[in-house]
Amino acid sequence: MPQAAVWLLRYSVVMCLLLHSLVMMTFCFHHAATSCSKRCYCSETESGGKTMRCSNLQLTEIPEDIPNDTQHVYLDFNLLTAVPTNAFAGLTQLVELDLSHNEISQLEHGAFRGLGTSLQFLDLSSNKLVNFNPVAFEGLKARANLTNNPWQCDCNLQRALPFVTLEPVSLTGIVCHSSDPPDMGVEGLAFILEPGIDLCGVIKRTTDVAMLVVMFGWFTMVISYLVYYVRANQEDARRHLEYLKSLPSRQGKSEESSTISTVV
Repeated sequence: MPQAAVWLLRYSVVMCLLLHSLVMMTFCFHHAATSCSKRCYCSETESGGKTMRCSNLQLTEIPEDIPNDTQHVYLDFNLLTAVPTNAFAGLTQLVELDLSHNEISQLEHGAFRGLGTSLQFLDLSSNKLVNFNPVAFEGLKARANLTNNPWQCDCNLQRALPFVTLEPVSLTGIVCHSSDPPDMGVEGLAFILEPGIDLCGVIKRTTDVAMLVVMFGWFTMVISYLVYYVRANQEDARRHLEYLKSLPSRQGKSEESSTISTVV
């Protein structure tokens, strides 16, 4: 066989192997990006994306292998307790996220980071959320269901609500289960619909009273010290005058006059 033919054959074999490897790698990457998360059920949407259903699977953590082209994720009726930072990063096509009927009590900072431009509906109903963390919803403009959570209405909530970018109707789902200070009469009310209630004002008045009490205490201490100082000096002056009087008359008059002038 001519040398050129042998070289051409070897070259063809090498190129075929390289091409085969490239095809396999492309398939693996595509599979990793679009395959369904373990134990979950996936189906194709009409727009070409995915719907991933992981409902009622006793999950304790949010899956980390959600396909990048997923548009609808259902994680309801599980045992999730928290939504960590960047839990859904990379899901740029996500439109709907259902986290209802879990045990979620904590939303970490940036929990929904990266979903601001795509997410349209977020369901966090029937969980155990007590304190509202606005940083968890940073940049999110979706409509959210926040009902059936034991929300605590306090000054932090009152200050945070004006800066939340969620659809305004979403905030009506924050119904007060308790309040701080207590006995404010907000239990069972949607806080956003009660503009006349000022939880921060109560705290401010309490702080002002405490400051007045402290200032009065310091003022009393200063006055007491001044009174003690004056009385102590008067006693010393009296003893000094008595001593001078006991001296010879000529020297006593001179010293007495000097001492009286000094005291006055």
